[in-house]
Amino acid sequence: MNYFFGNILIFFMVASVAAQNNTSYWQQKVDYKMEIDMDVENYQYKGKQELVYTNNSPDVLDRVFYHLYFNAFQPGSEMDVRSRTIADPDSRVGDRISKLSPSEIGYIKPTLLTQDGQTLNYEVVGTVLEVELNKPIQPGESTTFNMEWDAQVPVQIRRSGRNSAEGVALSMTQWYPKIAEYDFQGWHADPYIGREFHSVWGDYDVKITIDAAYTLGGTGYVQNPEQVGHGYGPKGLKNMKPVNGKYTWHFKAPKVHDFTWAADDNYIHDKYEGPNGVTLHFLYKNNPEIQENWKNLQPKTAELMNYFNKHIGEYPYKQYSVIQGGDGGMEYAMSTLITGERKFESLVGVTAHELAHTWFQFLLATNESKHEWMDEGFTSYISAAAMNEVMDQQKPNPFSGSYRGYRFMALSGQEQPLTTHADRYATNRSYGINAYSKGAVFLAQLGYVIGKENLDKTLKKYFDDWAFKHPTPNDFIRVAEKVSGFELDWYLTDFAQTTNTIDYGIKGVESVGNTTTITLERIGLMPMPIDLFVTYEDGTEEYFYIPLQMARAEKPNPYPNMKRRVLPDWAWAYPTYQFEITDGKKVKSMKIDASNLMADINLENNTWGVE
Repeated sequence: MNYFFGNILIFFMVASVAAQNNTSYWQQKVDYKMEIDMDVENYQYKGKQELVYTNNSPDVLDRVFYHLYFNAFQPGSEMDVRSRTIADPDSRVGDRISKLSPSEIGYIKPTLLTQDGQTLNYEVVGTVLEVELNKPIQPGESTTFNMEWDAQVPVQIRRSGRNSAEGVALSMTQWYPKIAEYDFQGWHADPYIGREFHSVWGDYDVKITIDAAYTLGGTGYVQNPEQVGHGYGPKGLKNMKPVNGKYTWHFKAPKVHDFTWAADDNYIHDKYEGPNGVTLHFLYKNNPEIQENWKNLQPKTAELMNYFNKHIGEYPYKQYSVIQGGDGGMEYAMSTLITGERKFESLVGVTAHELAHTWFQFLLATNESKHEWMDEGFTSYISAAAMNEVMDQQKPNPFSGSYRGYRFMALSGQEQPLTTHADRYATNRSYGINAYSKGAVFLAQLGYVIGKENLDKTLKKYFDDWAFKHPTPNDFIRVAEKVSGFELDWYLTDFAQTTNTIDYGIKGVESVGNTTTITLERIGLMPMPIDLFVTYEDGTEEYFYIPLQMARAEKPNPYPNMKRRVLPDWAWAYPTYQFEITDGKKVKSMKIDASNLMADINLENNTWGVE
């Protein structure tokens, strides 16, 4: 009996070591070659794809999955039903999918799929293609898949589609059979219900044959400008004679995890030189009512890119395209699709947000479905800061709107933790506030905890360490710890993985003789360090800093022109904290967190003596 249990113990010890040591980073690789022939009369196209898949994982893969995103735009799809049953449907979707006719729906129908020349068995399950392999892919091996498919572009409803509300002919996003990501958590073959994406890094070589009157823009570099013209070649270059009324546009895109394009026969195409030799392309409808705004947008886009280069890391490609299309704003590789009939500040604002996504999600390619707050929230944070500078908004706290949104949700009784899958929020409003507002507050408030300088250094180090990879929340917080010297597991746990809230208050102020005793209290469950600002009756001010014991560090003084007194640490389990001012100065007023960067849900108990 002892021998048996001894062996069992040894087995579990060995298994534990193997599991703990199996953490070295790896990611899969794909190389796509695709050709499609688009019929702009019926919006149907045929496609061919050669995909070289390299298994860099330690696992043997005996099946693969593809996304067939266009299949979401069919009556009865998961996207359709979810939109019609959620409490607050997206107005862009509503019940529109349920009303699409056969000529208006979207679809991707594989007609042939082989692995290394051998035919494969597969099954279309909604927006996912399930494929059983004839030959498993061993660790370190590459295999080649060839696919042919028929497709129809849906009426423009959500992101993708034809004939948008602003008259753009083709917004071609999520348009090709796209192999799902496989990482340390396994396959991510999520159905397309309405949210975000997670994809494999690789190189793309794409040829698009389309009516010669159409101008294209999107991911990658045009390889044959002398043929297609349309503003891509040297100034004055004319298009060559089309073949059968069509041009074949040839694009290459290195080191990306998606490929998007848009096309219209009435696009204006402008080029503007951005920072560090990047060419900015602007494609927008030939509509006199919007042309001035789109011309004025161009230098602002260059300023925004320069801001992100400076505050995160340098944009690594040599082109970026801002394209009128889609149904709002959505980021893609080396490009964005945005609606263009906007007031100027709104046009700059949506461009700032989508351009910022190039860093937060495209280069730092988090799994948007699982960590949507790192995608939308980090983008909201940096784009708000950029807009404050580029548009000279002069806001003392450019993130105040995000804090208001977060507090509303935290007090609503409907908040879900940031660990919620993007498709599994109870309401669209809950998703939006969590992803955009609470995600932005996560960063801004981290600056309150570790200091703004340390936050700035963290963002740059995060980019240096994790660009062209798939970072997780833990990867980010570990960078912040290494940069700042703080222990921050508590911060990630409480703010991102629970719905615990922050509520600190001034419980009492008592003066006896030359001594004033101040009592603070922790009411909420989430711990935080405390900045307390005291104004004395003689008009002087003093800043008291109470470090959080479990953080094991102290931030630099964010107000170097103000006297700061560092008090003993406050341990979280103690609900109250008391200290004395013994120099005889009389306290007139005091406030917890004058910066308004701590997401305290009850601001009324944060002040004393303030009318």
